[in-house]
Amino acid sequence: MRIIFTIAHFFKPSNEGRHASQRKNPQTRLQALTKSLTALHQLFDKSQSIINIAQRLALPANQPQSHELDIVICTTKNDHLLNQLPLPPHLYRHHSSNAEPLLLGFECQAVLQSSLGQYDYYCFLEDDLIIHDPWFFIKLNWFTQQAGDLNLLQPHRYEVSSHGLVHKAYIDGDLALRVTAPFQKVQEQQELKGTIMNTPITFCRALNPHAGCYFLNANQMAQWANQTYFLDRDISFVGPLESAATLGIMKTFRIYKTSPEQASFLEIQHFGTGFLGLIGGQVGLAER
Repeated sequence: MRIIFTIAHFFKPSNEGRHASQRKNPQTRLQALTKSLTALHQLFDKSQSIINIAQRLALPANQPQSHELDIVICTTKNDHLLNQLPLPPHLYRHHSSNAEPLLLGFECQAVLQSSLGQYDYYCFLEDDLIIHDPWFFIKLNWFTQQAGDLNLLQPHRYEVSSHGLVHKAYIDGDLALRVTAPFQKVQEQQELKGTIMNTPITFCRALNPHAGCYFLNANQMAQWANQTYFLDRDISFVGPLESAATLGIMKTFRIYKTSPEQASFLEIQHFGTGFLGLIGGQVGLAER
């Protein structure tokens, strides 16, 4: 397969420092983006080998699950850290713009639109998300084969820590129904069920479809890009960041996530512990 990833990346220190992209120290953002890019290549590109000890030869490995990747990092003005990335520049392409920082997700949509017909998957990631599952696209493809292209499976975002009250927390739990009611009808096909490796699995319409990312096959990307609202820069879902990442796909597809009992089936790491650290303070811990 051919896969294009677009990544919205921004960094500009600010006294407010509300987002990680505004902190004084760039190291956390650099580390997150480095891990994100490295993981994409290590998991999905063709440069994978197994060492045959008897022959003292590195032979190809995982080739049926490896792909041709193009990674495009979308930035605005000079507010980025690409010149500090400890990675070879050939691992990605730089798309510079003058977009408003909070609207970089829409700039990524424009890049995806310009690439229609060239790829099998069209993907968007915020710059602090890391995939760890080499079967990620196999799972996505299985889901659409079973459910159809109008149903879109989103991953659960999670954070991890060895020092918190919990070691792993999924951070995009249910929103109040009224938050997404103007954009989706979760009462339609509320659940889909399947079986994988003799294990039953349940997919639920997402009351919180946001994941800071999306992964569309070619048919889904063409379907979305053909809508009148595509690239309308509507920011009416929560805020600009959330709208750029999620509103368009929420209007176009029935979005599912796995039930909490099987949240790890399709997941993506959110770098840091900004949400997990709320547990025990602003977020109570339920009794087990």
